Amino acid sequence: MVRYLTSKFLYMLLSLFILASATFVLMNAVPGSPLQSEKATSAQVQKNLEAYYGLDKPLIIQYGTYMKNLLQGDMGISMKKKFQSVDKMIASSFGYSLRLGITAIITSVVVGCLLGILAAMYHRKLIDNIAMIIAVIGLAIPSMVLAPLMQYFLAVKVRIFEVAGLNGPMDYVLPTIALASGPIAFIARLLRATMIEVLHADFIKTAKSKGLSGYVIVMRHALRNSMLPVVTYLGYLTAGIITGSVVIEKIFAIPGIGKYFVQSVIDRDYPLIMGITIFYAVILMATRFLADIAYVLVDPRIRISGGKAGK
Repeated sequence: MVRYLTSKFLYMLLSLFILASATFVLMNAVPGSPLQSEKATSAQVQKNLEAYYGLDKPLIIQYGTYMKNLLQGDMGISMKKKFQSVDKMIASSFGYSLRLGITAIITSVVVGCLLGILAAMYHRKLIDNIAMIIAVIGLAIPSMVLAPLMQYFLAVKVRIFEVAGLNGPMDYVLPTIALASGPIAFIARLLRATMIEVLHADFIKTAKSKGLSGYVIVMRHALRNSMLPVVTYLGYLTAGIITGSVVIEKIFAIPGIGKYFVQSVIDRDYPLIMGITIFYAVILMATRFLADIAYVLVDPRIRISGGKAGK
């Protein structure tokens, strides 16, 4: 177990190093200077700005300085938000993204599992058909399309919700639905397919012959053995919601990291782009790491030996 987790952690560090290096190279491969919007200033001011951000040094020295600062937790200074450090900008906005992301993940798992369980228990019946119709709609409509549609009909026309912002509990409803619709559909279909197979297993027939109630059979036996694919998907779910929240935050004017990320690309704010990219990568890799641990804990039959999982 320890060897397995250690190898996973080392691979995560290696992936972060490769990502940070690739991001730095790609940013510097873009034609033009990130300070080109300052071209109205004098040549001397341009030189002073380049010296301040270290752009007057060779790329290899810039790379070494960037990696050294990154190891110390310093992501640099924003080129457009004067005298604001990237790490402080991320820290000030991450709370909004985190709350929205956690709400969307919990909603996805709870509603998706509920639909999947109902569809499996009432296989080929009306409830199953309704659940699968909801799942198809959730998969067919992208969040970037669903969000403005809900915003227009439920906030502008009907005025049930606010158009933008994240000031109260009700303001979470529309962005959460937009982020969770796809994952809900995927989890429902995934759990339905797995649970239908499990419900026909021999140990379920044995449980029925012992007189156990349908609730006990489903919740204690069938659900636990059907959750492994869902637990595996949690890492991808987190990745999808975090990266998808960039667009949703922009649509609903939520002051999260997505606002800074989109604006940094428009402004060519290289330190902010690289900082947010690496920050996203850390979160995604950490959630994948936790998903691997959860997979082992959910299925006690799995044994970790020599860095490999086996039954």
